[in-house]
Amino acid sequence: MNIIENIRMALRSIRSNLTRTVLTCLIIAFGIMALVGILTAVDSLKASIYSNFSTLGSNTFSIRQSGLNMRRHGGGNDEKASPPILFEHAKLFKDRYTFPAKVSVSTMATMIATVKFNSEKTNPNIGVWGVDENYLEATGYEISEGRFFTFNEVQTGVSDVVLGNDVVLKLFKGITDPINQFVSINNMRYRIIGVMKPKGSSMVRSGDNTVYIPILNAIRYYRGPKASVGVSVTVENINQLDYAIDEAIGLFRGIRGLQISESNNFEMTKSDAIANTVVDQVSYVTFAATIIGVITLFGAAIGLMNIMLVSVTERTREIGVSKALGATRKNIRMQFLVEAIVICQIGGLLGIFFGILAGNGVSLLIGGNFIIPWIWIIAGIIFCFIVGLVSGLYPAIKASKLDPIEALRYE
Repeated sequence: MNIIENIRMALRSIRSNLTRTVLTCLIIAFGIMALVGILTAVDSLKASIYSNFSTLGSNTFSIRQSGLNMRRHGGGNDEKASPPILFEHAKLFKDRYTFPAKVSVSTMATMIATVKFNSEKTNPNIGVWGVDENYLEATGYEISEGRFFTFNEVQTGVSDVVLGNDVVLKLFKGITDPINQFVSINNMRYRIIGVMKPKGSSMVRSGDNTVYIPILNAIRYYRGPKASVGVSVTVENINQLDYAIDEAIGLFRGIRGLQISESNNFEMTKSDAIANTVVDQVSYVTFAATIIGVITLFGAAIGLMNIMLVSVTERTREIGVSKALGATRKNIRMQFLVEAIVICQIGGLLGIFFGILAGNGVSLLIGGNFIIPWIWIIAGIIFCFIVGLVSGLYPAIKASKLDPIEALRYE
């Protein structure tokens, strides 16, 4: 008896015991759906993280106040925050850094601003960032209308603003040209000189729900002179990135007045290192999802084994007839094994399908991308095969050992 015939017999048996088979398939499907769904969402989230951080470029590094990072690897005490990086420190660094690179200085002014234009206004959830003239090159953002700040505008801290795309849509609704119009940000008047290209959301912030003002303006009206700022450096040649970081460390140590014996009181971070740190935290979810899926599949395996044992008992006479007609122990054993594997594969395919839908649904809600997780699809099929094999082995062996005479008399 070949494998095709065994599969046909398994399908006929499934149809004759449809209710039990459907319940077993659903148990397996929920286990696979939990596993594939969560892992699909995690993979999509990781891809989104790397995509968002890649806009900074692999040739970019940042200088930040240390001690403000998330706790790494889920353990250890929080690092004590270092003294803030003042704007005057960042400006000295920008003026003195002679390496072939672009230096940008920026700071977050507020994340709860309200922007008004005539009778229209936004919710109080607009991010306001103080930036300099090199900000676009350091972040990969682009202007769609108007222009960005000039060197002189940054130095004087004029009341000009560049709006994110979402802010423009909320205030102007495509009716009025926003360039050279005036808006109110937290009751302060600003002239619009540019509009950003749509960027989308990330785990860090929404680039489209943000407005940008000169950094001196942000320090003057929002943060104050003692606020900490960030410095981003984009190196022209990626092969010289490590040399650029070494030179930046030496220069910034001098600006901060550190002695040779003192450790750095600031943090140098490559753009991809930030993404790796976030992904490390997300990886714990992958581990938890795998455990949940395995436990669910273990329960499904027990349920399937129980059903197969019941099936052996109910089909004792059928097994006796098959043996009387010449079926060997191997034939009987293979028949029941294939039946268990087919049931598992049906449940597994259902679980994979709904898992992909659920995982990508969650991913789209948090701003991720739609992906087809081929690795988890293949892994799900393999898991189901193993579960079917393990669950069906004992019932198949029991069925193959039945005495044909006793089986024919059973009723």
